[in-house]
Amino acid sequence: MTAFVGPVIDVFLHPEDLQRALANDVREGLSARPKVLPPKWFYDAQGSELFDKITRLPEYYPTEAERSILAEHAAAIADLSDADTLVELGAGSADKTRVLLDALRSHGSLERYVPFDVSESALANASKMIAAGYPGLTVHGVVGDFDRHLDVIPRGGSRMIALLGGTIGNYQPLERTRLLERISAQMDAHDTFLLGVDLVKDPARLVRAYDDESGVTAAFNKNVLAVINSALGASFDLDRFEHVAQWDPVNEWIEMRLRSIEPQRVTIRAIGITVDFAEREEVRTEISAKFRRNRVCAELAAAGLEVLAWLPDAAEDYALILSRKP
Repeated sequence: MTAFVGPVIDVFLHPEDLQRALANDVREGLSARPKVLPPKWFYDAQGSELFDKITRLPEYYPTEAERSILAEHAAAIADLSDADTLVELGAGSADKTRVLLDALRSHGSLERYVPFDVSESALANASKMIAAGYPGLTVHGVVGDFDRHLDVIPRGGSRMIALLGGTIGNYQPLERTRLLERISAQMDAHDTFLLGVDLVKDPARLVRAYDDESGVTAAFNKNVLAVINSALGASFDLDRFEHVAQWDPVNEWIEMRLRSIEPQRVTIRAIGITVDFAEREEVRTEISAKFRRNRVCAELAAAGLEVLAWLPDAAEDYALILSRKP
């Protein structure tokens, strides 16, 4: 009988690092004009639970669209990549990971899984489940930040680096360029990159996906204020803000914002500041860019990556793109 070998977890991002980063983002973002907060702070335990609910809403199509592409094309992706290692950026609960792992195992190449995430607890749980479900698979998790720690991801072999869930759309164009360049710089000759992107479509449908009738996305948006209250001793009253989702036709992205219902002042004790909000003043909490094929392929090319396969779902709502260095 093969002995169970537990996963290895390398931690490059500690709770105190996250606390400092949150404090810096809140101080800078709430003193900016207009005010902004990065979307990565949605995801404490409550935020992760709310997002899981969002992915099952009838209005929110991206998760199911991406899952359908993986179900149809995972074998082809495995054949094209010929990867022995799956590196998953922003692994979270590794919900869709098994489809790719199964395809690589059926292809006969699978040896290693490398989940990468900012949350040590989420990564540890996902790593244990994958290690237990795939006897003999080496699982080597990395706790880190996309902007600082991509260079510590284990190298060697033939890796497929996956960034799924449309996460790339949360980056401003310049930030997105830099992220793709960093990913490309870490790729060796036999590596491939699997990217998930949400595609441009009817704006009304896009807005509905980010402003559902049941109010789950509104609660998720407001959760960033609850995170700041808990972590930094702030006095945000969530009931005094309303959720806003709107389409920006120039930039072709959805913006999520929190709008102050009335004039108010918020104290953030841990960083010693007070923040004033005018009536109807908004804080932008997320952008979610939508893509056209020519645009995303051009951005990959600019980062030194050649597209091997463009794989949309049947409705062409969403696409996976497999690329490599020429």
